[in-house]
Amino acid sequence: LPEVEAECQAGDEIAVVESVKAASDIYAPVAGTVVEVNVKLEDSPELVNEAPYADGWFFKIKVSDHAVVEGLLTAVQYQALCEAEEH
Repeated sequence: LPEVEAECQAGDEIAVVESVKAASDIYAPVAGTVVEVNVKLEDSPELVNEAPYADGWFFKIKVSDHAVVEGLLTAVQYQALCEAEEH
């Protein structure tokens, strides 16, 4: 997980998720400053899969430019996009 107060740009590699089979980079969705990390994941990494919208979040970023947020997909929009690409 990133350090609190770390600066990031959209697209920066900011964290890594490791599993038995692979390691996957996590990219910052927006530019800003990391204001909080989810330390619960250190002892309970399964929260990412079990409760991604509750206790399974990775980090919080204070956004540099709030206009950028309007261009991000909601969870529902992203799910619809994934389903459309499967067909």
